[in-house]
Amino acid sequence: MVAGVQIHAKVHAHSPQSGILTDDALAFLAALHRTFESTRHDLLVARDIAQRRFDSGVPLDFPPETAHIRAEPSWHCAPPAPGLEDRRVEITGPTDRKMVINALNSGAKTFMADFEDSSAPTFANMINGQVNLRDAIKRQIDFESGGKQYKLSEKPAVLIVRPRGWHLDETRITVDNTPVSGSLFDFGLYFFHNAKELIKRGSGPYFYLPKMEHYLEARLWNDIFLFSQSYIGIPHNTIRATVLIETLPAAFQMEEILFELRNHSAGLNCGRWDYIFSAIKKRRADRSAVLPDRKDVTMTVPFMDSYVRLLIQTCHRRKVAAMGGMSAQIPIKDDPQANEAAMEKVRADKLREVTAGHDGTWIAHPLINQIARKVFDENMLGPNQYHVRREDVKVAAADLLNASVPGKITEDGIRSNVSVALAYCGAWIGGNGCIPFNYLMEDAATAEIARVQLWQWVKYGARIDTGEQITTQYVDRIIAEQAPGIKKIAPGVKENHLKIAKKYLMEQIRQQWPSEFLTSDLMPYLTMADGVEDKWYRSSL
Repeated sequence: MVAGVQIHAKVHAHSPQSGILTDDALAFLAALHRTFESTRHDLLVARDIAQRRFDSGVPLDFPPETAHIRAEPSWHCAPPAPGLEDRRVEITGPTDRKMVINALNSGAKTFMADFEDSSAPTFANMINGQVNLRDAIKRQIDFESGGKQYKLSEKPAVLIVRPRGWHLDETRITVDNTPVSGSLFDFGLYFFHNAKELIKRGSGPYFYLPKMEHYLEARLWNDIFLFSQSYIGIPHNTIRATVLIETLPAAFQMEEILFELRNHSAGLNCGRWDYIFSAIKKRRADRSAVLPDRKDVTMTVPFMDSYVRLLIQTCHRRKVAAMGGMSAQIPIKDDPQANEAAMEKVRADKLREVTAGHDGTWIAHPLINQIARKVFDENMLGPNQYHVRREDVKVAAADLLNASVPGKITEDGIRSNVSVALAYCGAWIGGNGCIPFNYLMEDAATAEIARVQLWQWVKYGARIDTGEQITTQYVDRIIAEQAPGIKKIAPGVKENHLKIAKKYLMEQIRQQWPSEFLTSDLMPYLTMADGVEDKWYRSSL
């Protein structure tokens, strides 16, 4: 065992999991923790301070102290690393063994293997995910299930890994009696075990970085990359990272985020659903920022369109990829007409992205690849569109804050939010972070939008289109009416987990301010299920 490191969940000796939590790997995690944990803590405190500033009426704006970085035209980011030159279709999903094989075989250019919003971070999910990715890289992942063979193709997609965000702890591992960062745990184990093998195979350690709110958080990642490359003895600037712009503050700091990571940067991505969640949460004290039904907040409404155009312009100015967002549609097998309507939405969304200048897009299901690929192949003849500079774009702070969204609040919209929040939270507590819901593949971001919209509507006494006011009692009634049908929509949700989800949602709409993340709120249930002593999670509860 490594001095100061404790594992608080059961790991069986001689199991595949024990091959991940080796002494050498744990020593690396301990080094990361001891070097960077204090900075992470300070940056999370800075988020709270910034939120209080927004609550007091100080508007978000582009940072004045970094105006010189935005104004300087000469700096650019690193050139694309091997396998990242053409990213026209990226498939995303959790790290279970079947998903990893199917995604790598999907025909998409890359696979974002997700330890974050589409994974519920049980210890088994996190460690088995590391096993599966290691085996995939070594081409040792083939297996049989239910009489069906799952084998990796000769030319699988390029692998990109998304660790958890800075806000989440990995409570099952402590260093010097402090839980390690979920970000460092996911990044550290994957990097330590696989970086050299990836390089040997002509690829590299590539990452997606979620939930950042400030360029100093990007600087922390860059420092971690430099430290880690030196630690295992590979050249600096081998790592590549694409940052998800999925928080409202980050939209005002895209140039700075790229600048901090410039020698490791692979671009930015429009994390559209989390961005809507963040826009509501960061403007929680602003009555004028109340949004209509979730379905009305599309990519063409003013604040979303401005964010997309600014991201494309920023990335191409700095010669890196501007990645589009997720199409969450999944095939509707038993209704050809409904399926065609859903697939037409995918085509329209991808056409909007490629004509705007995006260099690639996200899909959630292997069968969507051909549709997305065809749209990009017809409209993007080269490997990317870095040459599309979008010099016509002029986005001011007011454009990113324009909450004028056509639409209305309806009872159907409230029921939809209640249902998806209950189904997702119940599934997540049960260890499933990605669920099919009304023919969409939903992860934590959709549930987060639903949760904070319900809070926002209650907080500001919004009215539905019939004139009825939305109160806690009104939402309680909808919760009571929707809950009995959740198991039909999400059959895997257990009754006791649904009960927890109901209680949680009813508590959330009564808070002065919404919680930062439902995953932080519900993490203690996963920690308890892993048999961890309550002293490591009681404060979270």
